[in-house]
Amino acid sequence: MIRSSVTISLVEEARGGPFVFWHDLPEACRSAQALGFDAVEVFPPAPDAVDPQVLRQQLSDNGLELAAVGTGAGWVRQKLHLCLADAAARAQARDYIRAIIDFAGPFGAPAIIGSMQGRFTEDVDRPTALQFVSEALEDLGEHARQYGVPLIFEPINRYETNLINTIAAGVELLQSLSTRNVKLLPDLFHMNIEEVDSAAALRAAAGLIGHLHFVDSNRRPAGLGHIDYRPIVAALEAIGYDRFASAEALPYPDPEAAARQTIQAFRKYFRGEDKSC
Repeated sequence: MIRSSVTISLVEEARGGPFVFWHDLPEACRSAQALGFDAVEVFPPAPDAVDPQVLRQQLSDNGLELAAVGTGAGWVRQKLHLCLADAAARAQARDYIRAIIDFAGPFGAPAIIGSMQGRFTEDVDRPTALQFVSEALEDLGEHARQYGVPLIFEPINRYETNLINTIAAGVELLQSLSTRNVKLLPDLFHMNIEEVDSAAALRAAAGLIGHLHFVDSNRRPAGLGHIDYRPIVAALEAIGYDRFASAEALPYPDPEAAARQTIQAFRKYFRGEDKSC
C-alpha cells in the first residue's frame, strides 16, 4: 500500500523552496501526526546537523516513519555536485552523499540524489558528466545496500539540470549500471514539464521506482494545479509501487494549510475517499 509523507526542510539557505514544513522538527512532526501522515521526508543542512537520537525520538513519539533524506543542501550550501570538473570536489560531493546514506540508512530510509547530480558544462561534456554520475551511483548504490535500502535518483526538469530530465532517461541510466540498488524518484512537478504522458512514463519504469514526490503542476500542494491524478495512481498501482507519496510542495498558502490539502488529496486519490480538495 502506498503511504503518505510530508517534507520538512531544515536548510535556511533553501527558504522559499518547495518544502511544506520548515525548521522546527518537533513541531513539524507533531503537525504531520495530527493530520494523519505516515512519514516525513527530511532535508538536513548537513549529514551531522540532526542528532539521530532526537530524530528517532520525534518519529517514535508521533508514530511516524522516515520516508527519505535529501542531499540537496550539498548543492545549495556548498555548491557540490557529481559532475564537477575538479576530481577532489567530485569526491567531496560523493562523500557528502555517502554521509547522508549513513545517517538515513539506520532508519530504513533512502537518501535522494536530486540537484546533486549536477550538469554538463563547457569544462565537462555530457558523456563525461554521465560517466561521473554513473561511477558515483555504482559506488553509492552499493554503499546503501548494507542498510537494506536503495539509493534514490531523481530526474529533474530542464530548467534545473541538463543531464537527466525524463523518467525514460533515468531508466536508461539505471539499466546501464551494474548495481541494481539505485531506484528512481518520479517527481510529478518535474514530470508535468518533461513528460508527454506521465502515467505511461511510470508504467515504463516498472520495478525501478523507489520514491514519489506528490505535488501539483505549479509546485503547489496536490489538488491546487491541473494534474489529473487518476491515471497516475492507476499506473502506480498497476506496477505494484508500494512505498511513499511524499509532498515536496510549496507551503502554500502556509505550511499547515499545505499539509492539510496534501493529506486530503492523498486520501482522495490513493484511498478513494470522496473529499473535495
